[in-house]
Amino acid sequence: MAVKIKGQNIAADARRVYECVRDGGVAIIHLDIAYAVLARSAKAVRRIYAAKRRSDDKPTGFLGNAELHEALHILDERARAMVRRITQDHDLPLAVIAPYRKDHPLLANLDPFVHQHAVKGDTLNILLNAGELRTALADLAVANGVICVGSSANVSLSGTKFRLEDIEPELRAIADVEIDYGLCKYHNPQGHSSTMIDFSTMRVQRVGVCYEQIAGILKDEFGVELKRPG
Repeated sequence: MAVKIKGQNIAADARRVYECVRDGGVAIIHLDIAYAVLARSAKAVRRIYAAKRRSDDKPTGFLGNAELHEALHILDERARAMVRRITQDHDLPLAVIAPYRKDHPLLANLDPFVHQHAVKGDTLNILLNAGELRTALADLAVANGVICVGSSANVSLSGTKFRLEDIEPELRAIADVEIDYGLCKYHNPQGHSSTMIDFSTMRVQRVGVCYEQIAGILKDEFGVELKRPG
């Protein structure tokens, strides 16, 4: 049975989740965008895919911060400036997709199965600025050279979950730790999760929360007009 933590103690909760995932466990945590499920070991990631009934061709995302984004993503300075303006200066959440440095030392100890399921082709996805807990956890993991991966805490195609109690029992059953901070900041009736953009091509992979604001920043400050997919 999972250890359920309610209330907010960012530093202590980040440490608890970090140690759980580092040691091969599964954690469900609150993000500003939605609840997410995290793991590191191949066994734990397999448990997540099975519980979510997730297709093997759908990658997880890396648990990262600005430091990991700068270290792993291969982007020119203009694209990096776009990411910084959106996530730091305008304080908006954003999933950044870009080619990555396959030979980076941070990836050396990542299990091949986990690595394979955390990338798509030559790109990987790092969600930035998704809440204090996630940032503290990512800072702790990156500082210790530990790469973790995550996915939305919901059974595939069942919709984004903005409260812990709305997550399906079969997914919660595999968690060793749950962090319940109540309703997510960016909850919305459309069920939108993070906006995802491939910054190597400026292609919108997914329209999510804060999309209009993000599109406005890119147009007004960089002269880039995004096109909605589909």
